[in-house]
Amino acid sequence: LVGHHFMDSDMDYERPNVETIKCVVVGDNAVGKTRLICARACNATLTQYQLLATHVPTVWAIDQYRVCQEVLERSRDVVDDVSVSLRLWDTFGDHHKDRRFAYGRSDVVVLCFSIANPNSLHHVRTMWYPEIKHFCPRAPVILVGCQLDLRYADLEAVNRARRPLARPIKSNEILAPEKGREVAKDLGIPYYETSIVAQFGVKDVFDNAIRAALISRRHLQFWKSHLRNVQRPLLQAPFLPPKPPPPIITVPAPPSNIEEHPSRLLEDPLCADVILVLQECQRIFAHRIYLATSSSKFYDLFLTEPRGPEETERERERPRGPPLSGRDLLMRAASFDVCESSDDGDRANLRACTSDGTLKSEGDRRGRLLPALSRAFISIQEEMVDDPVTINLRKMTVVHMDPSMQPGPFRSVLRYLYTGKLDEREKELMQVAHIAELLEVFDLRMMVANILNDEAFMNQEITKAFYVRRTNRVKECLTKGTFSDVVFRLDDGTIMAHKPLLISSCDWMAAMFGGPFVESCTKEVLFPNTTRSCMRAVLEYLYTGCFCSRPDLDAMELIVLANRLCLPHLVALTELYTVKVLTEAAMMGADIDGDVLLYLDMAQFHCAHQLTDWCLHHICTNYNRVCRKFPRDMKAKSTGNLEHFEKHRWPPVWYLKEEDHYQRARKEREKEDYLYQKRQCKRKWLFWNLPSSPSSNSPSSPGSSAVI
Repeated sequence: LVGHHFMDSDMDYERPNVETIKCVVVGDNAVGKTRLICARACNATLTQYQLLATHVPTVWAIDQYRVCQEVLERSRDVVDDVSVSLRLWDTFGDHHKDRRFAYGRSDVVVLCFSIANPNSLHHVRTMWYPEIKHFCPRAPVILVGCQLDLRYADLEAVNRARRPLARPIKSNEILAPEKGREVAKDLGIPYYETSIVAQFGVKDVFDNAIRAALISRRHLQFWKSHLRNVQRPLLQAPFLPPKPPPPIITVPAPPSNIEEHPSRLLEDPLCADVILVLQECQRIFAHRIYLATSSSKFYDLFLTEPRGPEETERERERPRGPPLSGRDLLMRAASFDVCESSDDGDRANLRACTSDGTLKSEGDRRGRLLPALSRAFISIQEEMVDDPVTINLRKMTVVHMDPSMQPGPFRSVLRYLYTGKLDEREKELMQVAHIAELLEVFDLRMMVANILNDEAFMNQEITKAFYVRRTNRVKECLTKGTFSDVVFRLDDGTIMAHKPLLISSCDWMAAMFGGPFVESCTKEVLFPNTTRSCMRAVLEYLYTGCFCSRPDLDAMELIVLANRLCLPHLVALTELYTVKVLTEAAMMGADIDGDVLLYLDMAQFHCAHQLTDWCLHHICTNYNRVCRKFPRDMKAKSTGNLEHFEKHRWPPVWYLKEEDHYQRARKEREKEDYLYQKRQCKRKWLFWNLPSSPSSNSPSSPGSSAVI
């Protein structure tokens, strides 16, 4: 088999009309000579990060044509109807190396430099071209600019990927195409550019190197008729860099401690509006919106309508049963039945109480008795109480709870109503279950039963269902304004909200309502330059943690308000929504260029960085069109934006210049070819129309027509 390879290699030199071309590749170290040879000889493809690995000087061995059948087969090609066998010779880039053996009997020399290394182009003039002309003065030379992909690559990422001690590539060192073309013009040789990463220019370089070698050979071996149609090296069309993809809008994870904020309100009851009295001595401050959206009984309690004083007196005189003993509580907790609701079976729906009693707040200190509503409540009234945080006198709702409720277990129940969680280490689970039964909080009873049965892992699903149920109730309260304690006055109307929910989900709101500001003591807060639809979207996000789009929502206005309230997660959600709307509009054929220009300025001013990047990308990739439609707006952009446009516009400026040069050169080449063909036709016409001599008509002189 090895002998067969040697035979095939030798046959290339013996085959008729098969031209064997020796092509020597020279240039400085690390300019990409070996990679270029491997791309042609072995069809090797590499990524940019593979090429950025630590450079080890190597030489591609010429004996690959003898030991590798695939390399030998790939060396065979047909250029301009001429069968050739291309033999590539690699060389070291060290200037002091002796390369006279490599230059020997070379048919063409490919001289390489890197477009990211100006010194390598300088050495083309000062070192490499004189050396080539010294050792092989008759061989044609092709100048090749390698590593074309670095002209449009992200140089910061490229430098990070390179070895630590490597010299960084600077943007001002990237050579423009005209630099290499000027050197080639001065030397009188063709110029091409290549990129192994983009798989561009490899075939152009070696096909035209073959053409240059065949033309040089045709001058010496003029009798070879198959070399007559070989063209001179062709022009290379410029490389259009790939269109950069749009930036991906990423939404960061919501704040990890957002679920802890409601429990903090129990420890630091800012804006509390309810006092729960236990055993006539223990007072616990709470928030009506949290209790009502987590418990239907509290919801009914806080919606109780006023009643007459005579009915209140009758309810006071109604006897109540004796308090339950510890054994009774244990028996009741052991016989839990989730379906034993005295009111209805659907606990997820909010409902109002149908009672029609009177609520005495100031004249009656004990308030209205509530045995018919629930066994958990004794009475409800309103009192003027000192706020536990601000020490300001304000009206609060006072609810006297059943005396069987103990403070410790009751706080665990409150923590569940605020957070939907129950501590597995709770010691008084029976008391917790008893309070949950009185309040008809059946999910909490189920969580206690799971802990007692060593199935606490099932409580996670109960907590998830709790949040879904409370989210729906909170949305209903927001829509109807139920239990609201603050009104936001906006440009187009008002909207009611709930301070506890705002405080627990927004630090900006917590500072406004809990700090020494006027808004902390007033029922109405002015929000200028804000619409109801925008504020409604913010409130829904703060209440539920979700972004809800509406047809009348102005996304840019929402970004402004979200940035004003220091809500980066909402800003990211709105950026994603805005980009989605703009992308869908563009796909439907709508003109979004004007909107993008407007969004760019506002996004930069209001710290919407991802939307800013997307707008910059859209303008850069549609630069010519945007400039034609909005010339004044483009000129009015900031200096930083204009510099960004010039640096990242697509197609880039260097490509437009190269395309213009290519079109002009192609027209000149076509004109030259036309004149050449015209001269050839004229010569043929003159040849066939020359007058014949008398002797030429004689049949005894058959070869006289070749003498002209």
